[in-house]
Amino acid sequence: MTKITEPLEDVRLPELPARYNAATTFVDAHRSARPDAVAMRCQGKSVTYGELAANVDRAGSALRALGLELEDRLVILCLDSPAFVYAFFGAIKIGAVPVPANTLLVARDLTYILRDSRATAIVVSAPLLQKVLDVRRDCPRLRHVLVTTSGTGPLAGGTPADVLSFEDALAAAKDELPPADTTPDDMCFWLYSSGTTGFPKGAVHLQHDMIYSADTFGRYVLGCTEEDRYFTVSPLFHAYGLGNGVFLPLRHGASAVYKPERATPDLVYDLITKERPTVLFTAPTFYAALLAYPEEAFAYDLSSLRFCVSAGEALPKPLFDRWKERFGTEIIDGIGSTEMLHIFISNRRGSARGGTSGTPVPGYHAKIVDDNDVQLGPGNTGHLWVAGDSCCAFYWNKHEKSKATFRGEWTVTGDRYRLAEDGTYSYEGRSDDMLKVSGQWVSPAEVEAAVMEHPAVLECAVVGAKDRDELTKPRAFVLLKDRSKASDALGEELKQFVKMKITPYKYPRWIVFVDELPKTATGKIQRYKLREQGQLPLEGV
Repeated sequence: MTKITEPLEDVRLPELPARYNAATTFVDAHRSARPDAVAMRCQGKSVTYGELAANVDRAGSALRALGLELEDRLVILCLDSPAFVYAFFGAIKIGAVPVPANTLLVARDLTYILRDSRATAIVVSAPLLQKVLDVRRDCPRLRHVLVTTSGTGPLAGGTPADVLSFEDALAAAKDELPPADTTPDDMCFWLYSSGTTGFPKGAVHLQHDMIYSADTFGRYVLGCTEEDRYFTVSPLFHAYGLGNGVFLPLRHGASAVYKPERATPDLVYDLITKERPTVLFTAPTFYAALLAYPEEAFAYDLSSLRFCVSAGEALPKPLFDRWKERFGTEIIDGIGSTEMLHIFISNRRGSARGGTSGTPVPGYHAKIVDDNDVQLGPGNTGHLWVAGDSCCAFYWNKHEKSKATFRGEWTVTGDRYRLAEDGTYSYEGRSDDMLKVSGQWVSPAEVEAAVMEHPAVLECAVVGAKDRDELTKPRAFVLLKDRSKASDALGEELKQFVKMKITPYKYPRWIVFVDELPKTATGKIQRYKLREQGQLPLEGV
């Protein structure tokens, strides 16, 4: 594989010492530099940088007292709140490995992550505790469950006997803790990304990954300063949200606004008006929801926003145009991934172009290749590969998948892109059957399997279809055992059935009953024929 030799556009990156722990950059560096500055805002309350540092040390001390050691895994199943950050950096500071998990996980997927990561402890928000208790017996390595009421209020019925209070553990712990003797290349944290079979992959990130992303995208695209206040609608467990709400603002001494509550347009508009963030981060699906809010008697104030950022799925040009026309601010669209940690191709402030992902972020390289891995020039469409030092080291316990995805310095993204003559990249779809829905990956095979568990279903095929905002959602073509039973009521029943079986955002937005599914002579479903039908004008979400 050809080694990258092009200069990094005068990118200034720090030279890390041989012994390095990421908590020193994002937490300890601010303890004396800006102890009284606000680091986080949540539900009208502030946490200063001094308080953040003390609570991170308390969290690390508490975890160490429970027996967590170097490289022990700690799953974090927390709503967006300061407790998430305390647990995340507390684990990192003692050399343990935090593993943020999707708060919408159903029992099957949570069990898989707990077992696959071999987690010995979990910190969980109070409303999600029952999920953990329901699967605890199936996770023999899980020794400690700590419940947090941060952002949620008291736990109904009190803390169970076999569960520890995270807040009580912090109160009893020391607020000064030296960092573990780790290196820039030690494991730091894991992020799980959906797999094509429905089983997630643990992307193993290293101690140096966050500072690389913060000092490239955070500095050269966002221009983050101490005066900024970031508000991410995308949750902190997601790679995109983790950057927006945690390591980007904390690297540059800015502050972040958190919302433990479920995001609604009213809630988000209200928080923007009250908290006055300078940058809003969310995915195209939620920008569409915000734009759907009636303009009549619109009483919210968005004047604090310098610009907005979109990632997670491609931002359609109509949404870009409608947002700029209505609010006068640009949406800076880009592409990132769990593997690369955050955004590596992006538009720029003042020159954003709707319908494109922009150009490579300083510090990253990108190229498109054909089916034989030969690099293509401008004017072509191909498979997108990217290189940059925030890339994860490998997938945990996924050797073959790691070899297929990580090719020397390059990461195979699985996306198809068109490279324009001016160096701009535009999204053209996936190289596989995976779908990006509401900023998160969905495996059609997983949705199909869930639909087919319903007793009325004989066969099912799922493809992506565009809604009225040109955003991709799952569309299920269903062949019933008794075709005379097809009805709108059964369609709604199937949607609810799937929501109970797998993570709810994956459910098919449309159910199409068919007399047969198109197949090859060998019986393989011809998805391309269904995709053609999926591009017809649709009503719905």
